[in-house]
Amino acid sequence: MTSSIQFIGGKPIELNRRQIVKGLAAGYIVAVGGCVQNQALGRQQLLLVSEAQMTQLSASAWTQIRKEQKVSTNRTLNRRLQTVGPKIVNAAGLQNQPWEYTVFKGDEANAFVLPGGKVGFYEGIFKRMENDDQLATVMGHETGHVAARHSAERYSQQMAAGVGMQAAQVALQSGDVSGAGAIAAVLGAGVQFGVLLPYSRTHELEADRLGLNYMAKAGYDPRQSLRFWQNMTAQRGSKAPPPEFMSTHPSDQTRIASLTQQLRQMGYQV
Repeated sequence: MTSSIQFIGGKPIELNRRQIVKGLAAGYIVAVGGCVQNQALGRQQLLLVSEAQMTQLSASAWTQIRKEQKVSTNRTLNRRLQTVGPKIVNAAGLQNQPWEYTVFKGDEANAFVLPGGKVGFYEGIFKRMENDDQLATVMGHETGHVAARHSAERYSQQMAAGVGMQAAQVALQSGDVSGAGAIAAVLGAGVQFGVLLPYSRTHELEADRLGLNYMAKAGYDPRQSLRFWQNMTAQRGSKAPPPEFMSTHPSDQTRIASLTQQLRQMGYQV
């Protein structure tokens, strides 16, 4: 895979204010090559790092997490995760990776996956699950992130955005533009809310979609995904989440609507 990064016109220092604004509007502050087709998603992705590089980074992070977090000794929870997990992984066709499933102590309703097959579930999320179908909902979602290579794509987007920010700041400062610092700050907000966060929300919905397919293939009931997220919504109570456009995750309402549409496309009555 080859990649290249090119600033506007190749001459960021000579840009004037009008050119910068025009470039921002047209979206070509940074033109990045390195897109590859992801068969699981049916779309192209910007990938500036290899799978091996992400796995290496993840191994280091996993070692640190294991040192900082207490591992749960709850045999029932560990057995459930180690039973459901491989079924979902096999359904996704990712069984050749060295998967590791760990339950961590803690009341937070959280779970995560790292490239290379490192899966962590906190005890608290099991309290939001009524059955193993709902456990498969979360496991399917996390496995979907791996199949979709979302971590590598997110990492690549942040790399590209960082380069773009530096280029724009150099151009602003070199052109002696009045209020350059304020403009750069606005630019940063535009990249964050206009590119990185929406893409993260897209990743979440893509992982949901893949997860439903893995659930069905593994013999679990995908309709239980709706029940799980309805439970999550109810248990949040009056604690309102941030506005969706400022969040890395879609709102519960958006997620439930997307899941409902996907289930109907799969032939389920919901």
